[in-house]
Amino acid sequence: MAGAVVHFEIPADDPQRAQAFYREAFGWRIDPMPDMSCAMLRTVPVDGQGRPVEPGAINGGMLRRQGVWQAPLVVVDVEDIPATLTEVQRLGGATVREMTPVGEMGFAAYFTDTEGNLMGLWQSAPG
Repeated sequence: MAGAVVHFEIPADDPQRAQAFYREAFGWRIDPMPDMSCAMLRTVPVDGQGRPVEPGAINGGMLRRQGVWQAPLVVVDVEDIPATLTEVQRLGGATVREMTPVGEMGFAAYFTDTEGNLMGLWQSAPG
């Protein structure tokens, strides 16, 4: 659903330590994805397509803290990443990473808002 928060990302200096923390503190399931240099954080169960089964729930990811990835961020679903990035720039934000494929699931991009906050965009793959 366009405009909905659909994902979050948590950067970590020591991903294994951070994964253990979230697993033990909240019971999250952690699925390492070494080919993508990250881990999926499952806050709730998922269906066959990897989507949360609880209405309104979101899952996330964890990556090594680096570059602009210094603090947790939220990811917003959009229908058209390039058009959204154009609008973000028109409103005073800045593109950090252009539209990039994420496996066969869809596409991601990153921008900073007018306050310097790093935010993510998600566009599902057609089909």
